[in-house]
Amino acid sequence: MNRLHSRLSSIIALALLASPASLLAQSTQDMGADQSDLGTEIVVTAQKREQKLQDVGIAITAYSGDQLRTLGVSDSTNLAALSPGVHISGNLAGQNTQITIRGVTQNDFNDIVEAPNATYLDETYIAVAQAQTFAVFDIERVELLKGPQGTLFGRNATGGLAHYISRKPSFDGIEGFLDVNYGLYDSPSTPGQFRAEGAIGGPLSEKVAARGAFVWNKRQPYLRNDYPAGAVGGSPGAGAGANMGDDDTLAGRLTLLIEPTDRTSITIAANGARSRIATGPYQQKPTIAVFNAAGELVNVVDAAANETRAAIAADGSDFGSDIDNNGVFGDSFGRPVAGGDFFGYKDPDGSGYRTSSDFAFKNSGTIDTYGIYANIKQELSDAVDLTSITDYKHYEKLLFIDVDAGPGNQAANYAGLNAKSFSQELRLNGRSSTIDWVAGLYYLHIDADSDNGLKFPVGSVVPGAPFDLASDARLKTDSYSVFGQVEWRFAPKLTAIIGGRLIREEKDYLFSQSLYFTQDSRKIHQGTPVLIGPVIGANGPQPYADTMGKTLWAGKVQLEYRPIDDLLLYAGISRGVKAGSFNAQLSGGLPVATSAIPYKAETLISYEGGFKYTFPDRNTRFNANVFYYDYSDYQAFLFTGVSGVVINADARTYGVEAEFYTSPLPGLDLSLAGSWFDAKVKDVPFRVGGPISRDVKPNYAPEKQVTGIARYQWDAFGGKLAIGGDFQYSSSYYYNLRNFDADKFGSYFVLNSGISWRTIDRTWEFRFDVKNVTDKRVGVQGFDLAVFCGCNEVSYKPPRLFQLGARYNF
Repeated sequence: MNRLHSRLSSIIALALLASPASLLAQSTQDMGADQSDLGTEIVVTAQKREQKLQDVGIAITAYSGDQLRTLGVSDSTNLAALSPGVHISGNLAGQNTQITIRGVTQNDFNDIVEAPNATYLDETYIAVAQAQTFAVFDIERVELLKGPQGTLFGRNATGGLAHYISRKPSFDGIEGFLDVNYGLYDSPSTPGQFRAEGAIGGPLSEKVAARGAFVWNKRQPYLRNDYPAGAVGGSPGAGAGANMGDDDTLAGRLTLLIEPTDRTSITIAANGARSRIATGPYQQKPTIAVFNAAGELVNVVDAAANETRAAIAADGSDFGSDIDNNGVFGDSFGRPVAGGDFFGYKDPDGSGYRTSSDFAFKNSGTIDTYGIYANIKQELSDAVDLTSITDYKHYEKLLFIDVDAGPGNQAANYAGLNAKSFSQELRLNGRSSTIDWVAGLYYLHIDADSDNGLKFPVGSVVPGAPFDLASDARLKTDSYSVFGQVEWRFAPKLTAIIGGRLIREEKDYLFSQSLYFTQDSRKIHQGTPVLIGPVIGANGPQPYADTMGKTLWAGKVQLEYRPIDDLLLYAGISRGVKAGSFNAQLSGGLPVATSAIPYKAETLISYEGGFKYTFPDRNTRFNANVFYYDYSDYQAFLFTGVSGVVINADARTYGVEAEFYTSPLPGLDLSLAGSWFDAKVKDVPFRVGGPISRDVKPNYAPEKQVTGIARYQWDAFGGKLAIGGDFQYSSSYYYNLRNFDADKFGSYFVLNSGISWRTIDRTWEFRFDVKNVTDKRVGVQGFDLAVFCGCNEVSYKPPRLFQLGARYNF
């Protein structure tokens, strides 16, 4: 790799520092004849109608598909670099995308739980995080909306949403593209990554057009596994110790556009995606639990290199461990190796992406998703449109992670799902000289069957293995709503916006905890289950069954003022809601009373104001906003022991965001954007029912983020040559709600760079990129397991990537 670094160093030196800000997406048509790819004007549909980005009084980041490609963004996990205040991680080591917006997040890893930041594809709700693979290829644009969006989008958009809009068929003739990339990761085995994306579309007749698109991503594992180095216990099975961090994803979309009349448009699209991946790429770090005189856990800290205690008592002595996992410490079990975990393992952290993990199998993870939707738009008159959106999606998956992320054969966590969703929306849009309005009805049905649990595989040191300690949960959700919004230009420079949504949410829940004596480490829930809870009564263990019904409402009131054409001032109050639901906690951890299984709806009152200003030269813009969030019953995920539950706690957040973009010379784009917020979740207990609580910061919510971009494009070699780069800075952030000292990822500064050349007619394009130039380790997901293995397990984004790409447009 040293020779590779040497050969590439001259190209890397050309890269300019920076990172995207949303203002790059909005540019006027008169920026000059040598307008760059980033200077294309974007039209958004954040208010269910087409508007220029600078005309919408919402904090939005929007990019076209071409702009994302220009910036080197190829998957949804890179979207955080586009918008300060947005952080993207992923439960189960990033296999499922998790979006945090302004500190609003939900990181429960059970798929019956829906996120408070919604994801939509072509106005259809994606109920399960895995299905976002649908949305990251052949897209027209992506819109990131901050703040409550429940009035018009409805479903669980308390904190905001990401909306992907796919490319539609065209009647203008046959056209398409093929885009191919190959790269090498800078990790011990120098793994490669191949990505191919393509599409073709055009008219089938005068009234019917079609478009087909696909993406195939094949990545070799970047986390090298040295197992059986340090092995404790037997092997969990043939193939154990596989390298991790791979991906083999194939996804496709077929879209039909039918226009039987000038006033009728019918879009029908079918999507499908499948992924095969190894066990989640986690590593561990040694940690140690700290207890007070009452025997309560009060902190977890990084274990020193000479640490031999299993836990720290109030007087500094060895508090022992909890080998029977009953939540009571004091068992005699220390650390066989100073500074290691309970099994004597020390991860070779100094070597970067290298570990030793027993429960790691190739292709153990499977994700399959498919769906179909129909969008029918009918112009009832010149002033009124009727839209019908019908959608069906099906989700299946099975994913594994090694609980201690080391060579001690102890336990693995698995997450299985079989779910389907159906939704129907009917919407009217109307307009006049002074009023734009929208009104509609919406129905959503979700049937989610989740199999989550702890697997104690063959060879495990846990007595009685092999068996699955299972949590089986089935949640059926029916949601009905009526919504509307009016934008009234009641004076030449003033506009009032009033909107609301009334929601009826009904849920039916069945939850059981069982033992399955599964013999195969790569399968789950084999044989006849032995029920063990969660309800323990006079008649023995019983499942938990419950129903929930609640009427909720969301709303918005906003005033917009345009003192001049190029300046928009706005201020408003929004109310966002997310329905209550049920926990499906893993058994085997700290006990959780059945009264903690249901949790209440959360309510967010948002106060926000800001401005959007375009300078007279039309080449420079500056946007900024301030906000204050007042949360009641915020749904926060509290992870303790080896499991977690969602609890309700009040919270508040306030912050500021700003974005600046300029194009001072033809072909030159510069931007800088930043966000800062202070978030507090109030009176969070250290454990459910415990005596200690305190105010904490939410998970995966860095307080400060800064991004920037610099890109220059000019005529060269008979085409267009461009160099540029982007950066993202993030302050540190916790991955456990208790905010213990060891449960934090550090701040980071990530730099990307690239150079590209294309023909004048854009038929061919060639590029070279370096992602994560400084090879910074960026935390994705973490779990505090200090009381279980004397360690925390953590996962990081992939290492530095050198990548070559070519694209052919036709």
